[in-house]
Amino acid sequence: MNKVRIRGLCKSFGSLSVLKNIDLDVEEGEVVCIIGPSGSGKSTFLRCLNMLEKPTSGSVVVSGVDLTDKHTNLNKTRREIGMVFQQFNLFQHLTVKKNIMLAPVDLDLMTKHEAEKKAFELLERVGLTDKADVYPRTLSGGQQQRVAIARALAMNPALMLFDEPTSALDPEMIGEVLAVMRSLARDEKMTMLCVTHEINFAREAANRIIFLEDGVIIEEGTPEKLFNNPDKDRTKRFLSLVL
Repeated sequence: MNKVRIRGLCKSFGSLSVLKNIDLDVEEGEVVCIIGPSGSGKSTFLRCLNMLEKPTSGSVVVSGVDLTDKHTNLNKTRREIGMVFQQFNLFQHLTVKKNIMLAPVDLDLMTKHEAEKKAFELLERVGLTDKADVYPRTLSGGQQQRVAIARALAMNPALMLFDEPTSALDPEMIGEVLAVMRSLARDEKMTMLCVTHEINFAREAANRIIFLEDGVIIEEGTPEKLFNNPDKDRTKRFLSLVL
């Protein structure tokens, strides 16, 4: 079963064409990592998948719902899609626990008691149960990003999107965030699309790698195929700089 089905996806900002006729299917439980040079359209692509950026043309279907259909209730559909950003985007005036509880309670998906129980379960999953009642500013960057992942998971999403989740972190904090993501991929069998510069993570966790440049999918394949024996010269040149 396809969890995500993208056809003819284009995105332009004025005269600048950022995404050019992208087709992609992502199966349920598949982990797809998107790599490519800066400015290639990776983050814009991810933001089009939950309509934070409205595609210029084409269709994005998630769990059978066409997000580009003008009749689709986007607020309802977005509940199915968790997103973790480069910056943590936590509410600094709320405790860690209340950051996680906020959306499920506000949207009447859970009672406060249910949301609190869920928050503690998720904090245990990301290794931060002792931080439930502190404020985000007291946490390290890696801890804040792990809270952001827990917050996204609180909505029980069918799809998780990660937009370079480690790019704002110090090197020693990157591993703790990637460990949580590996666990989601391996233990939870969660459908994930991840824009990343962490090639080792992509090699270990992904079922498939997408190489994007200039708004076009240049090449895709398994990590073993793409990293060890790419077909395209452009892929080979890029990998020679990052491997």
